[in-house]
Amino acid sequence: MFGLGSQELLVILVIVLVLFGANRLPQLARSLGSSLKEFKKGIDEGQAKEASASQPNADRGASASGARTCGQCKTALAPDWTHCPRCGTAVTQEPDAKSPGP
Repeated sequence: MFGLGSQELLVILVIVLVLFGANRLPQLARSLGSSLKEFKKGIDEGQAKEASASQPNADRGASASGARTCGQCKTALAPDWTHCPRCGTAVTQEPDAKSPGP
Protein backbone atom coordinates (compact mmCIF):
# COMPACT_ATOMS: atom_id res chain seq x y z
CA MET A 1 0.00 0.00 0.00
CA PHE A 2 1.91 3.03 -1.32
CA GLY A 3 5.17 1.56 -0.05
CA LEU A 4 4.39 2.47 3.57
CA GLY A 5 5.78 0.23 6.28
CA SER A 6 4.41 -0.39 9.74
CA GLN A 7 6.51 2.37 11.29
CA GLU A 8 5.23 4.99 8.85
CA LEU A 9 1.63 3.92 9.42
CA LEU A 10 2.15 4.14 13.19
CA VAL A 11 3.51 7.69 12.88
CA ILE A 12 0.53 8.69 10.72
CA LEU A 13 -1.88 7.16 13.25
CA VAL A 14 -0.25 9.10 16.11
CA ILE A 15 -0.47 12.36 14.13
CA VAL A 16 -4.15 11.74 13.38
CA LEU A 17 -4.82 10.98 17.05
CA VAL A 18 -3.13 14.22 18.10
CA LEU A 19 -4.98 16.31 15.51
CA PHE A 20 -8.49 14.94 15.96
CA GLY A 21 -8.50 13.23 19.33
CA ALA A 22 -9.55 9.68 20.15
CA ASN A 23 -13.23 10.62 20.62
CA ARG A 24 -13.70 11.94 17.08
CA LEU A 25 -11.93 9.12 15.20
CA PRO A 26 -14.95 6.78 15.08
CA GLN A 27 -17.12 9.65 13.86
CA LEU A 28 -14.58 10.51 11.15
CA ALA A 29 -14.32 6.89 10.02
CA ARG A 30 -18.12 6.55 9.91
CA SER A 31 -18.56 9.73 7.88
CA LEU A 32 -15.76 8.76 5.50
CA GLY A 33 -17.33 5.34 4.96
CA SER A 34 -20.78 6.78 4.32
CA SER A 35 -19.42 9.36 1.88
CA LEU A 36 -17.55 6.66 -0.06
CA LYS A 37 -20.72 4.56 -0.12
CA GLU A 38 -22.75 7.50 -1.49
CA PHE A 39 -20.05 8.26 -4.05
CA LYS A 40 -20.03 4.68 -5.35
CA LYS A 41 -23.84 4.65 -5.40
CA GLY A 42 -23.88 7.85 -7.47
CA ILE A 43 -21.32 6.49 -9.93
CA ASP A 44 -23.28 3.25 -10.36
CA GLU A 45 -26.54 5.16 -10.92
CA GLY A 46 -24.87 7.43 -13.46
CA GLN A 47 -23.40 4.48 -15.37
CA ALA A 48 -26.75 2.68 -15.36
CA LYS A 49 -28.55 5.81 -16.57
CA GLU A 50 -25.94 6.38 -19.29
CA ALA A 51 -26.14 2.77 -20.44
CA SER A 52 -29.93 2.79 -20.61
CA ALA A 53 -29.99 6.14 -22.39
CA SER A 54 -27.28 5.33 -24.95
CA GLN A 55 -28.57 1.93 -26.08
CA PRO A 56 -31.90 3.01 -27.61
CA ASN A 57 -30.49 6.27 -28.97
CA ALA A 58 -27.49 4.66 -30.64
CA ASP A 59 -29.64 2.60 -33.01
CA ARG A 60 -32.21 5.31 -33.66
CA GLY A 61 -29.72 8.19 -33.93
CA ALA A 62 -27.58 6.64 -36.63
CA SER A 63 -30.47 5.94 -38.96
CA ALA A 64 -32.84 8.81 -38.26
CA SER A 65 -30.73 11.91 -37.84
CA GLY A 66 -27.43 10.80 -39.36
CA ALA A 67 -25.63 11.17 -36.00
CA ARG A 68 -22.31 9.39 -35.74
CA THR A 69 -21.69 6.51 -33.38
CA CYS A 70 -18.53 4.71 -32.34
CA GLY A 71 -18.08 1.46 -34.24
CA GLN A 72 -16.70 -0.32 -31.20
CA CYS A 73 -18.88 0.72 -28.23
CA LYS A 74 -21.84 2.35 -30.07
CA THR A 75 -21.58 5.61 -28.12
CA ALA A 76 -23.14 8.66 -29.78
CA LEU A 77 -20.47 11.06 -31.03
CA ALA A 78 -20.49 14.77 -31.74
CA PRO A 79 -19.72 15.71 -35.37
CA ASP A 80 -16.35 17.28 -34.53
CA TRP A 81 -14.96 14.46 -32.32
CA THR A 82 -12.04 12.49 -33.70
CA HIS A 83 -11.93 9.91 -30.87
CA CYS A 84 -14.61 8.16 -28.83
CA PRO A 85 -14.66 9.57 -25.26
CA ARG A 86 -15.70 6.21 -23.82
CA CYS A 87 -13.31 3.72 -25.43
CA GLY A 88 -10.72 5.99 -27.09
CA THR A 89 -11.12 4.51 -30.57
CA ALA A 90 -10.22 6.81 -33.44
CA VAL A 91 -13.32 7.72 -35.43
CA THR A 92 -13.18 8.38 -39.14
CA GLN A 93 -14.49 11.74 -40.28
CA GLU A 94 -17.46 11.29 -42.60
CA PRO A 95 -18.00 13.91 -45.29
CA ASP A 96 -20.69 16.35 -44.27
CA ALA A 97 -23.66 16.22 -46.67
CA LYS A 98 -24.84 19.70 -45.68
CA SER A 99 -21.64 21.56 -46.54
CA PRO A 100 -21.29 22.87 -50.10
CA GLY A 101 -18.77 21.02 -52.20
CA PRO A 102 -16.08 22.60 -54.44
